[in-house]
Amino acid sequence: MMGYHKGELIGKELTELPKSEKNRADLLESINTCIKKGKEWQGIYYARRKSGDSIQQHVKITPVIGQGGKIRHFVAIKRPHHDSNRQVHKISRDERCCGENIQSAPSLQTRRYSSMARIHSMTIEAPITKVINIINAAQENSPVTVAEALERVLEILRTTELYSPQLGSKEDDPHTNDLVGGLMSDGLRRLSGNEYVFSKSSFQNMSQSQLAVPVPLTDVPASIAEILNEEEHWDFNILELEAATHKRPLTFLGLKIFANFGMCEFLNCSEATLRSWLQLMEANYHASNSYHNSTHAADVLHATAYFLRKDKVKGSLDQLDEVASLLAAAVHDVDHPGRTNSFLCNAGSELAILYNDTAVLESHHAALAFQLTSRDSKSNIFKNMERNQFRTLRQAIIDMVLATEMTRHFEHVNKFVNSINKPMAAIEESSSNSDGSEREGPGKMRNSPENRLLIKRMMIKCADVANPCRPLQLCIEWAGRISEEYFAQTDEEKRQGLPVVMPVFDRNTCSIPKSQISFIDYFITDMFDAWDAFAGLPGLMEHLSENYKYWKTLDEMKCKSLRPPPPT
Repeated sequence: MMGYHKGELIGKELTELPKSEKNRADLLESINTCIKKGKEWQGIYYARRKSGDSIQQHVKITPVIGQGGKIRHFVAIKRPHHDSNRQVHKISRDERCCGENIQSAPSLQTRRYSSMARIHSMTIEAPITKVINIINAAQENSPVTVAEALERVLEILRTTELYSPQLGSKEDDPHTNDLVGGLMSDGLRRLSGNEYVFSKSSFQNMSQSQLAVPVPLTDVPASIAEILNEEEHWDFNILELEAATHKRPLTFLGLKIFANFGMCEFLNCSEATLRSWLQLMEANYHASNSYHNSTHAADVLHATAYFLRKDKVKGSLDQLDEVASLLAAAVHDVDHPGRTNSFLCNAGSELAILYNDTAVLESHHAALAFQLTSRDSKSNIFKNMERNQFRTLRQAIIDMVLATEMTRHFEHVNKFVNSINKPMAAIEESSSNSDGSEREGPGKMRNSPENRLLIKRMMIKCADVANPCRPLQLCIEWAGRISEEYFAQTDEEKRQGLPVVMPVFDRNTCSIPKSQISFIDYFITDMFDAWDAFAGLPGLMEHLSENYKYWKTLDEMKCKSLRPPPPT
């Protein structure tokens, strides 16, 4: 490639060889600085042939770490730019790379690298590879500061958690630490087989009394119908419906909302089948849970329906999306045991084993919903659907239920912002400055299958944790319920000798206002800012602001409970 014979190079330092003047003056220094830190360098380098011509090469230099963490040697892979050939050289640890003290190793037999060559000549190229190649090309003739900034970009792109923030030290905020650890991890450690096991049979014993399907409903009582008349408003009081229905709000609210969205017509099923299905799903929620019960499911269903009625959301989704969203909301926590994924993994539960400690509960909710539905024709709302349409609907429901898992919270939010909000804002801005010919641009962008998927994920995520955006009294009640569920988990972890996932949720010491402030700061504010920017939800944002002030006031009063102490 360079025009030299092997004998002309062996035993010589590369510093003795002519260098191309096309490289930046500080390029070698930048490369050495990078690889001496043990980091891989990859980029464009110009080499000079024996004839005097310059050749553009794509160079990748990788430090090889030996015992004790020391660099043993470097491996350099060079190829002409846009060529699939590779030449591999070893560079000793004591020699400087890129032209200072590099000694070329003997050529290696190309047949040893035939598989590597095949890999690099593949026509199927990952999108991230295209991105890296574009950045490498941009680095080529860029100023030093720009090239270094692009190198930092490449380092970030090589990480695996592109959408998850890198958390700084939060030692001064144990509430945030515990919420992140408890909601965004799948367990702290693995336990041996003879330690405490929380199994599916435990779930069944806990909820056996609820497994019988309720007696078929007759006409809706007037008291319940009156409450349901307010269903289309955000300030709808789900707790009143819970009391009026004797903890069966999901069935009654579901029938009302599903009728409004033409569910039976879309599924081609009778109202009796739909009613039986709702009763079956509600029976498999645990009334003994203070938070994750059918009232929470009904609350999420209500929020989802409210969001679906917003003009921009409605204009982005088709009827299948709407049906999938409503069904996903109804089943998203079915058979929830009132414990977090981390608890189940630490306890070695059968569900954690079944789902490999990954999205344990969310996978269970989605799978069980379809298992229950298919067991009895009387409650199988999908039995009359065309096969391909059912598969599309099923996939959409599963995707939305899995999106409620908190370990991928920031990934979903950041993808929504970068793929929906920012491009849409740019299109709308350009539309306002044009003659109107591009006015349909934002709608077309939102209607793409990929973006509809992101919208549905964001919608159910917001519906799932919308409690801080509800009217104050509802917000307070929900805060008390989730705190009690976490307290019960901490109590059980201590009884069973399990790792305590969220130590701040000790009923004797916990500050509920602090926990709510941390939850809003870390998970809620940015997500609802993004959702509001898309859907237009000023009322929700006003509630969120007022509720946050309420918790802040209690915290400043050193009050740890849900409400301030009565005046003396």
